[in-house]
Amino acid sequence: MDRTAPAANPIPDLIAARWSPRAFADRPVDTATLQSLLEAARWAASCFNDQPWHFIIARRDAEPEAFAALLSCLSPNNQAWCGRAPALALSVARTSFAHNDAPNRHAWHDVGQAAANMTLAAAALGLQLHQMAGFDASKARSLFGIPDGFDPIAAMAFGYPGDPVTLPEALATREVAPRSRHPIGSFTHLGAWGATERL
Repeated sequence: MDRTAPAANPIPDLIAARWSPRAFADRPVDTATLQSLLEAARWAASCFNDQPWHFIIARRDAEPEAFAALLSCLSPNNQAWCGRAPALALSVARTSFAHNDAPNRHAWHDVGQAAANMTLAAAALGLQLHQMAGFDASKARSLFGIPDGFDPIAAMAFGYPGDPVTLPEALATREVAPRSRHPIGSFTHLGAWGATERL
């Protein structure tokens, strides 16, 4: 199934290839592949090179109890399809700088950059990574012992794309629906807020 982004302007093939599936093949993510994804995250840019990201990883075959615990933190809609994913993860941000303990208001941004690196690395290796806001952060904090000063940010499911027929009908329809994005003129301001007419 070709899910290449129908970009309006030229973009690198790797970015066009990245998407967020809900159907995953029943194929485990081996340790070497997982290490490659985390290595990509490791090299993300961050304020003061503080690297505030942390990732809780739970593979269905290798960490089944953690997988079940993380699955239980997801919203019911996400649980409906994530149980078939070979791996789940939770991104977490350290909210203060390591070098001076001052609040780091850029931490979530930086964790997002690390997660974006992971999504592109996944696409390059034939996997895909689906990020989710639908999870219970308080429950995740309790189940996984996430300490104060660290914020759970997003849940993720990742693995090799599978057949949409394995999904509930409504989700299967969304899985093959045309991809779309807002035009660049709707979010770019040239020199002043609202100056988008040239885009």
